[in-house]
Amino acid sequence: MMVIILGIAVAVLDGTIVNLALPGIARELNASASHAIWVVNAYQIAILVLLLPLASLGDLVGYRRVYLVGMAFFTLASLGATLSNSLGTLIAARALQGLGAAGIMSVNAALVRLIYPSTKLGRGMAINSLVVATASVAGPSVAAAILSVASWPWLFALNVPLGIAVFFLGMQSLPANRVAPAAGSRFSLIDVVLNIAMFSLIFIGADRLGVREGGQGADPMAWVLLAAGIVVGVFYLLRQRTLAVPLFPVDLMRIPVFALSMCSSVGAFSAQMLSYIALPFMLLETLHRSHIEAGLLITAWPLAIVVAAPVAGRLIGRVPDGLLGGIGMALMALGLALLAALPADPSNLNIVWRMALCGAGFGLFQSPNNHTIVTSPPPQRSGAASGMLGTARLTGQTLGAVMLAAIFSAWGPHEGRGQVIALAVAAACAALAGVFSVLRTRGK
Repeated sequence: MMVIILGIAVAVLDGTIVNLALPGIARELNASASHAIWVVNAYQIAILVLLLPLASLGDLVGYRRVYLVGMAFFTLASLGATLSNSLGTLIAARALQGLGAAGIMSVNAALVRLIYPSTKLGRGMAINSLVVATASVAGPSVAAAILSVASWPWLFALNVPLGIAVFFLGMQSLPANRVAPAAGSRFSLIDVVLNIAMFSLIFIGADRLGVREGGQGADPMAWVLLAAGIVVGVFYLLRQRTLAVPLFPVDLMRIPVFALSMCSSVGAFSAQMLSYIALPFMLLETLHRSHIEAGLLITAWPLAIVVAAPVAGRLIGRVPDGLLGGIGMALMALGLALLAALPADPSNLNIVWRMALCGAGFGLFQSPNNHTIVTSPPPQRSGAASGMLGTARLTGQTLGAVMLAAIFSAWGPHEGRGQVIALAVAAACAALAGVFSVLRTRGK
């Protein structure tokens, strides 16, 4: 389990750890800010497009093998990023890093299911969810600590010894698959290409929706890319429906409790991303807190997750997952609505307890929701379920970022109205996720 924790922590952490260093990277490598952002995008796209193919491969050849090869790629690519002397080589190294991270994330939950007996799986999922949630928000803080004493290449260099250690520990301790692949399983390159094309076009199109130049609307090419992604996606998903064991698990989406859990996850992560980006603008621009004060106030959110996630893990099996997740999302929606309704000059205590309410709600939701996603499919489809877990998270985060870009283009963040609207929309997303979660209690 220590191998699982360390692997998923570095993979999730590297998604946000570079953000703080982007201005310095652009300056040192003589690149524009719009080009430097691809240091982040290359990593995210590589993960998103490869999660499901590598999860499917894990069902066929073993989750252990996919995890270890992914860790090896991640470690070697981290070394390449450390030694990069141009933006092009850094972006290429980050894409390879994303490939390795996809190997780690795609089978992460499936391995947790193998490691824990069914009676204690809830605790294992709680630990896993806690690490993912903490690593998701820890990137800027870890980057600030490293950059205060070292240059940006050290953000990647520290992955190398850690990756080597995790690789060799994993070779000794990670279990092999216990069941044979599902009948009709195969690895189709055509499906892999279609999967990559669909997610790439949609991700890049959604990302470009947030690009405004000269006060104009979104880049028209964004809509072209989105439309192309949807066309490819329709063809791809229709093809998947004809396969016995599809790469995109449409067979699992026919399980109502699984489909509802996926909808809950997308809604929850959309709400989380909307609020994580909007809150710094509110604290710094509207409430005039310092950077240190804003960082400390936001810390109440992940700290509440740390407290709530183990509680949720112990309640799994005693309280229905759907009900527990619904209560968590109700708390998060209430906290976000209260943050949106803050008075003009709130005290720090007024802000902190609202942040903590959001974090506690998310902590109560994530573990039971992930538990349902991982355990509702048959064991031989654990890899596909694990891949969908990560896909739902990244899809929700992308959707949240796109919604925030649209909100800030209509209502600027500097006068304060944009942040309030963003938090209100985040509250609505959390409430919708709670509705989907509660619907699971009606039966499978």
